[in-house]
Amino acid sequence: MKKEKKDVSEEKIAELTADLQRTRADFENYRKQIEMQKENERKTERLATVYKMLPLLDDLDRAIMNYAELKPLEKSLTKTMNDLGLARIESEPGVEFNPDLHEAVTAEGEGEKELIAETLRPGYYYNGEVLRPAMVKVRREA
Repeated sequence: MKKEKKDVSEEKIAELTADLQRTRADFENYRKQIEMQKENERKTERLATVYKMLPLLDDLDRAIMNYAELKPLEKSLTKTMNDLGLARIESEPGVEFNPDLHEAVTAEGEGEKELIAETLRPGYYYNGEVLRPAMVKVRREA
């Protein structure tokens, strides 16, 4: 009788231990899921903020190009952008057109090779991903 009671107690302990382990695992999974959701929300908020800043950056670029006295701001602006994970997409005249990075507005000339003729609006990477493609004019060459 004592042995039966001991077996029942050990069985109950094993069952409760297994329940506790499952509950701990469920809680740990839940905690990780909540942390992942919070991080995704923070990333989405940062991305939305950076995206809203693009028109301001466009205006600053135009101002720096047209007013020589603002040229010293360019270095500071570039550093701040890099600190935020924001970088310009290369779209200077002569760079090969890439539809993944550039949005062509016009294309002139004949030929197979497509090169950027002019940048109308700069494009940006955000943390290595294309945030906005550069709007460009393309010229074709043989």
